[in-house]
Amino acid sequence: MRTPSAALSRLIKEEAFRLGFSFVGIAKAEQMDEEARRLEAWLNQGKHGTMSYLANHFDKRIDPTELVPGAKSVISLMYNYYTNKKQEDPEAPKISKYAYGEDYHFVIKRKLKELLYFIGENAGPVQGRIFVDSAPVLERDWARRSGIGWVGKNTLLIHPRAGSYFFLAEIIFDLELTYDGPIKDYCGTCRRCIDACPTDAIAPQGYILDGSKCISYFTIELKEAIPEEYRGKFENWMFGCDICQEVCPWNRFSTPHEEPAFEPKAELLEMSRNDWEDITEEVFRELFRHSAVKRTKYEGLKRNISFLKKP
Repeated sequence: MRTPSAALSRLIKEEAFRLGFSFVGIAKAEQMDEEARRLEAWLNQGKHGTMSYLANHFDKRIDPTELVPGAKSVISLMYNYYTNKKQEDPEAPKISKYAYGEDYHFVIKRKLKELLYFIGENAGPVQGRIFVDSAPVLERDWARRSGIGWVGKNTLLIHPRAGSYFFLAEIIFDLELTYDGPIKDYCGTCRRCIDACPTDAIAPQGYILDGSKCISYFTIELKEAIPEEYRGKFENWMFGCDICQEVCPWNRFSTPHEEPAFEPKAELLEMSRNDWEDITEEVFRELFRHSAVKRTKYEGLKRNISFLKKP
């Protein structure tokens, strides 16, 4: 006999909190018509740059039943990665906070597997899948629909009591739960993220990001040479970029995470600008053995560091 949906929804959230997730919301699994129109327009305008994979599996992105047949619920979860630790040399090329520790895909997937097992234990056999930024899922839109934040002018999900330094994750499965609803957008007239972006990647009115102009895109996704027109505009970011989060007023509510796997290695924080400029492949491999920074590869990081050098 299945646990009633309200009680099961409460149990799932309690278990998610126990596993270390900060916020959990549940939305009804249904086709995302409005989001589909926005995504199609964004792709047609070429704002995904060379990230051709974002144009793949369009139907799966907008319809959760294409990912999990018979899907009825989408659980969205937020996992804190904020830290107030910083690289010690103010002139050292910078890494985005999300990549300081162990690759989040592995850390969060382990927790999601536990949560999905817990659901099966309490609800009987369920068909479900877990997702962490590695499948055609519109994460921010599902999180917005589930009420754990709004999508801000910088296009990141913002929680009104905790800011935006969070990884997003989902469980999609074939069981009806009690659904949450969206919350209001609290960006108001603020445009700090728009004004602060050195490459003008955020649209003048906000809410649209030109991925092909984003520093994170250039330093992680782009495999070819970085266009010369952007030289001198990276504000010393060599992997990712946190500018639109650093200036966001809502991130005054950010609190340090409690996840040991996300703690940065002391060696990473201690490296000077010269250390980075002289980094060897051996040091790169050791420093980023289980890190998301491996995605850019040694040659990519060297390219980024070289691009930051003053002529």
